[in-house]
Formats: sequence, C-alpha cells, structure tokens
Amino acid sequence: MNIQCNGENRTVDAGATLMDLVTAMDLEPKTMVAEVNGTIIEHSAFGERTLKEGDRVELIRFVGGG
Repeated sequence: MNIQCNGENRTVDAGATLMDLVTAMDLEPKTMVAEVNGTIIEHSAFGERTLKEGDRVELIRFVGGG
C-alpha cells in the first residue's frame, strides 16, 4: 500500500499502523506527534491509527535543547 511520509512516497503493509511506520523508521514514538491528512495524532494513539492507501503523513519529532 502506498502512502506519503514527510513528502516522500513510501510503501507499507496493508493494515499497518502509525506505530508500525515509526518503528520501521527506527524513530522513538514518545518524542513525536504525527499529522495524518491534516489531523494531529498524539503518540499514545499511534498503535490505534491504521494507515490507508494514499494517506499523507507528517512525522514531527520534538528535540530538546537550549
């Protein structure tokens, strides 16, 4: 199944969740939020949000510093 993630085309398995995507990208879900088709998804809901063909995903990572 094809989605767009951070502006790039990406193939994921049918039934994949946001958590599956983040894990496959070796990212830490607790430090992120995602936007799927314009809707913000908190990291606590990544395992519940199933991706669909053509979804547009933006992954935003929080970085501390000062």
